[in-house]
Amino acid sequence: MSQLLNRAVWSALTTRQSGFCENGTLARRFDPAVSPFAASRDNSREALQALAELIGPEGDRVYLLQAEEIALPETLEAEITALGVLMTERSAAPAPDGSEGIVPLGPEDIPEMVALAELTKPGPFTSRTPDLGPFWGIRCGDRLAAMAGTRLNLDGHREISGICTHPDFRGKGLAKTLTVHVAASIRAQGDTPFLHAYADNHGAIALYRKLGFKIWSEVNVAVVRRKD
Repeated sequence: MSQLLNRAVWSALTTRQSGFCENGTLARRFDPAVSPFAASRDNSREALQALAELIGPEGDRVYLLQAEEIALPETLEAEITALGVLMTERSAAPAPDGSEGIVPLGPEDIPEMVALAELTKPGPFTSRTPDLGPFWGIRCGDRLAAMAGTRLNLDGHREISGICTHPDFRGKGLAKTLTVHVAASIRAQGDTPFLHAYADNHGAIALYRKLGFKIWSEVNVAVVRRKD
């Protein structure tokens, strides 16, 4: 089952989240209004060509995220590349103090969620990203101080994503509280929580280790477009 994580985006788009894309046998991408992620089945010439055909001209971009090496056909180029890590939960952390302040986020919260994501840059996030899975937040007064939710959903695994805290409220353990809450929600559905972090984000990786996560594999990240 864990081998599905080698190409977690492909696994999600061919199992539980197949409804968010047009079906393809060699390559798929999420509806761009929901998420910019895409994936090919493998690195064969035919699959990479199918991936290229999913990307439009004039500024269209897709994000690739996989443990396996990223290969591109001659018609595509990577604007950005990075190294990340995929971490899976090995032991459950107890709910920290303050977890009673967590609230579910709904359609009425979308403008604040988008604004918080644009400010803190937790990863690609659109007004429809919460279509992929539930999000929760912590409010301080009338302000959304922090949030986290789920994104990739594949057989046996769900991803914790969008973890972010407004700069005015950092240092209060809000990200920790939300991460533990989302992980518990995933476990309650019989799945294993996993998450991603950039390999050089040592602070985040250290936090996730304390919460019972361990590095499963390094992953490759690329933002890809058609060549001019």
